Amino acid sequence: MNKVVMIVLAILLPPVAVFLKNGVGKDLAINILLCLLFFLPGVVHAIWLVTK
Repeated sequence: MNKVVMIVLAILLPPVAVFLKNGVGKDLAINILLCLLFFLPGVVHAIWLVTK
């Protein structure tokens, strides 16, 4: 998928971007937890995973 689209998706819907990049696993669980606690750490985590 296009990297720009993935970054935009990571900003708007972080767990969806992580799921599309890595599938179901520990990264998705961590991202959902971060998004539930505070939204911004979930966004940062998703952008980091999408761009690495």
